[in-house]
Amino acid sequence: MNLQVTNRPVIRRTALAIALSMGFAGAAFAQSTTGSIFGDAPAAQGETVLIQNASGFSREVPVDASGRFVANQLPLGDYTVTLRQNGQTVDTRNNVTLRVGAGTQVSFAAAGAADAQNLSAITVSANALPSIDVTGVDSRTVITAEQLAKLPLARSAEAIALLAPGVVEGSALFTGTAGGSVVSFGGSSVTENAYYINGFNTTDPLSGLGGLTLPYGAIDQQEILSGGYGAAYGRSDGGVISQVGKRGTNEWHFGGQIQWTPKSLKSDPKNYYYVSGTAAGKMRQYRNENKAWDTTVAGYVGGPLIKDKLFFFAAAEAERKEGTSVGSNASAYNTQYRYDDPKWYAKLDWNINENNILELTGASSKESYQGSIYDFDYDTLRTGAFNSYDTSHKYGSDLYSAKFTSYITDDLTVSVLYGQMKGTLYETVPGYDPTYAYVIGGDKQNPALNGGSPIFGPQTALYVTDPAHRTKNTNLRLDVTYRLGDHTITAGIDNQKISDENDQNLMSGPGYAWDYDVGDPSKWILGGPDANGASWQSQPWVQNPGSVANGQSGYFVSKYIYTNGASVTTEQRAQYIEDAWQINDRWLVKIGLRNDQFTNNNGDGVPYLRLTSPQWAPRIGFAWDVNGDSTFKVYGNAGRYYLAMPASVALRSAGSSTYTNEYYTYTGIDANGVPTGLTPIPSSTGGPISGNREYGQPRDPLTAAARNLKSEYQDEYILGFDKQFNQSWTYGAKATFRNLRNGIDDVGDSYAIQAKMEAMGIDPADIGEIQGSYLFNPGRTNVFMIPKADGTGYYEVPMTMKDFGFNTTMKRKYYGLNLYLEHPFDGKWYGKIDYLWSHSFGNSEGQVRSDIGQNDVSATVDWDYAAVMDYANGSLSNDRRHQIKAYGSYQLTPELLLSGNLVVMSGMPKTCLGYYGADEGNPGLGYGPYYHFCNGQPSAPGKEHQPWTYRLDLSAEYRPEWAGKKLAFNVMVYNVLNKQTTTQTYPISGYTFNVNPSYNRPYSSMTPRYVRFGVSYDF
Repeated sequence: MNLQVTNRPVIRRTALAIALSMGFAGAAFAQSTTGSIFGDAPAAQGETVLIQNASGFSREVPVDASGRFVANQLPLGDYTVTLRQNGQTVDTRNNVTLRVGAGTQVSFAAAGAADAQNLSAITVSANALPSIDVTGVDSRTVITAEQLAKLPLARSAEAIALLAPGVVEGSALFTGTAGGSVVSFGGSSVTENAYYINGFNTTDPLSGLGGLTLPYGAIDQQEILSGGYGAAYGRSDGGVISQVGKRGTNEWHFGGQIQWTPKSLKSDPKNYYYVSGTAAGKMRQYRNENKAWDTTVAGYVGGPLIKDKLFFFAAAEAERKEGTSVGSNASAYNTQYRYDDPKWYAKLDWNINENNILELTGASSKESYQGSIYDFDYDTLRTGAFNSYDTSHKYGSDLYSAKFTSYITDDLTVSVLYGQMKGTLYETVPGYDPTYAYVIGGDKQNPALNGGSPIFGPQTALYVTDPAHRTKNTNLRLDVTYRLGDHTITAGIDNQKISDENDQNLMSGPGYAWDYDVGDPSKWILGGPDANGASWQSQPWVQNPGSVANGQSGYFVSKYIYTNGASVTTEQRAQYIEDAWQINDRWLVKIGLRNDQFTNNNGDGVPYLRLTSPQWAPRIGFAWDVNGDSTFKVYGNAGRYYLAMPASVALRSAGSSTYTNEYYTYTGIDANGVPTGLTPIPSSTGGPISGNREYGQPRDPLTAAARNLKSEYQDEYILGFDKQFNQSWTYGAKATFRNLRNGIDDVGDSYAIQAKMEAMGIDPADIGEIQGSYLFNPGRTNVFMIPKADGTGYYEVPMTMKDFGFNTTMKRKYYGLNLYLEHPFDGKWYGKIDYLWSHSFGNSEGQVRSDIGQNDVSATVDWDYAAVMDYANGSLSNDRRHQIKAYGSYQLTPELLLSGNLVVMSGMPKTCLGYYGADEGNPGLGYGPYYHFCNGQPSAPGKEHQPWTYRLDLSAEYRPEWAGKKLAFNVMVYNVLNKQTTTQTYPISGYTFNVNPSYNRPYSSMTPRYVRFGVSYDF
């Protein structure tokens, strides 16, 4: 909290002017690990300000001729700030707490130098200084350890981030690096965020789904950036979750905590039922018993190894969860599972001298899983005999980093950060039997052949992976800050190198799976004359099931194969410069420029993406201290943000990928779910079909992407204000506009490329192999390298969107208007309420696609060929039109604290996908029911929405006086009202003739009510 003297005369000097003229502005960055102190004092000869924290850190800075002082890039903590004159103490401010990335104003009386000798009796009030940071131009929310200890939250970085306006839960079809949830910022996809621990980028290097985070009790502060951050940071056009860990002080502290969530107090999850077709009303998934108990044991210790010099802090927690999970009737098993999730964090701080400090950080997060699978009878809802062991895994990341900061002069500061994060992704199947094939779509088997109940075999693993799969992320940062008159100039580099080793995905069993399906027996499964016209034979096709024996009912099956693998690297480099300029005593302008370079290499170390031409990302922001007293700030920001491509893109774009289906009708199903009496359905290849021509051939790196490919980037504009209503209330508003100006996805229409080449006059006999997918920029003219048949070189083929047949260009836009009201903590209570109206719309969600759960980064169904993008424009999956968030705490008595968290939100847009056009065909590459048509009619996303959700969480904590308030008992009730509203539904409707029974059934719903008990002791 900020501090200020309560009984001094008003100083007509703005906090902004003080900060800027002393070089504060721009010295603390988004994702930083530091804060700053600035202020004013009576101007007198020989004045200095001594700044000391409980970790022995000390800096003494001069007071200039105007009575102003500043100390930049200070480690977080509680400080004592002392005004000195000629080495003698004049006045002192205690318990000055810094917030990450922000400035704290500390002012001394200014009645005159003579009076300044007598100020020791002046009282200091924690509430006197407005909570408005008039030097900030970005959009951030900072949650402190003190708040985390009070609020009823799930123990994760994402749960904390959801307190910020504009942050929503991602689709439950996606999970983070350790199986947790993921979040979306401002309409962006869930892979477009960045994670940091003590300044090191810990984002998942494979796909961007989450990142390494700290043990809950080790978090000192979590910064949630939803926009407007400076040029020092990038590689995110969503948001940023930056955690700063705790550190040791000159006093030894240690403590422990136990959290227990009993299974018996968990509400029963609701069962899921079919709602469409002849299966309507039938149970899809029995979920009443899908519950678990959860126990977390945590502890910490911290203190001085050498007083005032060397400090140590360590924290660890171990979570265990055991429960049961019954699958759907399409996978009728009861899995009894156990998770063990240990985490640890350690920090070493060395105050080498007054001008140099060294920080060493270690952090680790692991997840191990094991499960036993039992048969489950949906007729009796009873668990049967043991079937097999589930795929067990051990995932984890270990981080080690070092940061050196040197305050070379009062005007020049240099910091260097270097570290490595290593990841492990080990999977194995105990007792794995490769004899049997996995069965997909058992609920689409012909009921006349399975007795009315799906038949599954003993194989429970669809894929197997390489147990030697590893990742490594190396991060180097150099930041230099220099104050020059009214300017504070910061420049630096930000480099990362990522390696993904032995990332391989293989089919289980005999190397394929059986995928059952049902459709209109008169409709071609893929392509054909009705779908593709006179040239239908030039594109892939599979005849209708009714054209062969035993297909008149519309039931068919495919032999499905999907494999890929590679060991690849990516390199991400950036340089930046930023100037914080004090135009006058109330205006701050920050002007920055960043240049990013991205290179993605294949397994041979050869680049298949080289995005190294200058990618200029300008950033400009301003802050206006309207009244000159820090009670009213108007601010704005405009910036461009580039996004790198993660390592996993290489698996299909630069490796050897196989993705085929071979179609049959059948006359029976054996006890292992294997179809019998197979009759091949004629196809264009006479066998397996791959819409993207993925037949396992090695990939030429020159043919992985368009030659003129540009990186994804987004432009963002923010305008807002914060105003103090009185000493107890602050309110404000913020408008945000985001426009995705360029994206990357893959296009698969190789037939359109061939047609363009022939139109260019190139002899078809001279054309070499055209790939089945290329990374490209939707909405732009892309140039593709097509090999010559004789191997002597390449043709350069420019393809416009019209050449591909698209009638639209890429679009993703986001509008948001946030209103808030906040009551700072006054010793009794704290509260904040946010209302956000927002709209995210267009035809491209981003790198992934939530409505169908597709996590192939930049290789989604979107843009593969023209037909899948018709009528795609509408509300995007992360659109939540109305959001209300309220949270706070109330100290009912000195021993009893109550807190709550309320979230009210409009629902996710619905999507209905089917076959193309009124005749429900499957044109182009023939992907099946992934067109924006529903029952033969165009169906743009968002015509309907899921219902509103309402969630109230409450907690109480009792700290008895008889234990010195060191002992605490707490209880939290999550989802007090036990709302279990459906949050996402299955979007694929199939044919009008044969409606997909799964259409509109629940995919996910709100977490049922649970109760968590806790006891802690702090020594």
